[in-house]
Amino acid sequence: MPPRPHLRPLHRAAQRVLAGRAADSRGPGLRRFAASSRSAGAAPPEADPELPPPPPARWHSDLRARLGRCIQFGCSREQAARAAAVLRVLAQEWRGLAAGAEGFLTGDRRGLETQQVVWGEMDSFGHVNNAVYIRYVESARVNWIVRFAAADPAHAGAWRELMTPRGTGLILQSITADYKFPMTYPDTISAYLKLRAPPRSGDTALALDGVVLSHLHRRAAARTAETVVVYDYAAGRKAPLPPFALAVLRAEWRRQLAEARRARARVAALTADVVALERATWDREGAVEDFGPAPANP
Repeated sequence: MPPRPHLRPLHRAAQRVLAGRAADSRGPGLRRFAASSRSAGAAPPEADPELPPPPPARWHSDLRARLGRCIQFGCSREQAARAAAVLRVLAQEWRGLAAGAEGFLTGDRRGLETQQVVWGEMDSFGHVNNAVYIRYVESARVNWIVRFAAADPAHAGAWRELMTPRGTGLILQSITADYKFPMTYPDTISAYLKLRAPPRSGDTALALDGVVLSHLHRRAAARTAETVVVYDYAAGRKAPLPPFALAVLRAEWRRQLAEARRARARVAALTADVVALERATWDREGAVEDFGPAPANP
């Protein structure tokens, strides 16, 4: 299996991320690494200057392919164990790392998790209809908001009321979708929401980003950008974000940044493990591929 042309620069990128070099000292490889990630729809790095660049959109499949080449080339028992350890992490943690690297928080009834794609969601073109992705994100948004009722029990009723036309509520003002590839049945999806920017006192709207992850392909099938308005139904006009919500959402923003740091560092560490394995197998000086024992003479 020949290496993809862009994989070699990623080796240097992973090393520099792990070394914690400043952004202004990054070489061409790391700049390409960051640029390709931003073009894939990841959160802009200016949100936090200390945040390392996100991994490329296909980091999961790239690492699996590179491990496959190491195994195909020939590994010692110890090297095979190292490869198996990385593959185990990729299998067990892929969703948390894929979402977390972009600042999305998973688990604990956030978003819409492990939703089966049903045959009837496909259209005459043989893929999941574009409008269905929006419904996934809408359901994820409701779960994302309602979950704060459990996280902030002192205002549980007020959080639930935000999703009703009573008192102060939230109204979707706009939503756009960026479709990455067509999903088909059978598949499973998880959808998550996050704050695009930290909320401020007096804000009358929330800017949210969403992602729909395909479990079959283990990457984002679509990303959304939406604006949700805070609306006073009694007065019939926009209203500022309630103080109880402001404090909780600011804490959520801090958790998003912490999760992005954790997930990106984890992916960078996995990439470094794969780089080390490559240099111990096919990428070492004088490496010779192991074709196994010679066949016995007939």
